[in-house]
Amino acid sequence: MPSQDVVIEVLDARLPRASSNPVITELRGAKPAIKVLTKSDLADPAVTSAWLAHFATEPNVTAFASTTDKPGLTRKRLAELSRGLADHRGKDKPVRALIAGVPNVGKSTLINTLASRAVAKVGNKPAVTKEQQLVKLDSGMQLTDTPGLMWPKIDDERRAFRLAFAGSIPDTAIDYYTIALFGAAYLVSNYPELVVARYKLDAGPRSADDLLVEIGRRRGLLLKGGAVDLHKAAELFVHEFRAGTIGAISLETPAPT
Repeated sequence: MPSQDVVIEVLDARLPRASSNPVITELRGAKPAIKVLTKSDLADPAVTSAWLAHFATEPNVTAFASTTDKPGLTRKRLAELSRGLADHRGKDKPVRALIAGVPNVGKSTLINTLASRAVAKVGNKPAVTKEQQLVKLDSGMQLTDTPGLMWPKIDDERRAFRLAFAGSIPDTAIDYYTIALFGAAYLVSNYPELVVARYKLDAGPRSADDLLVEIGRRRGLLLKGGAVDLHKAAELFVHEFRAGTIGAISLETPAPT
């Protein structure tokens, strides 16, 4: 960290607060930071705009939302921001940037976009990157890539549920039904029209349990005797949220929760 000019923190646009590692913030101190909100095409655009306005009020922080369908814009924007924040180095010296984030926020995808080639392994599960590597970009920037960093203990249960629902915590460490209940309750309260449209419901579900039961019935996820297999319904629901097939959804707003 001391040798870097800029810290690039990669956040999941659907949960910018929950996916921000407090240890990274502590180690960064007053060093300039660029917060890149990845997966913004999966997030509610109005909420993402609110997050960008929120980050604009933080000292030494610049933020922008990136999408994979505009790689050239992402490369240009990050190069300009990094050079502006590290202007003390002079034009003849490369900007040194550390890129960090919790697992499965799209860090490797962003690095490959910036490098215009596959230099980091990409996967739809956490902990794909195993070791640190130095990547030199065409813009002249020297980018230090780090493995996904999760802090030792997540004290806020709702934060842990958001991270698990989005896929930043390994599926082997979670119970799909518990995580699906959390996500279903949030969507029933905040995005009822999306679940009605996605699962072709006659009306908005009254509760998280009702939604999972309806998903199981309509997708034929039944046990012997006709009862709904809630575990399979929960797993399907979680994966459909992560893939964005339910719709553009944000799990938190800048307002304190």
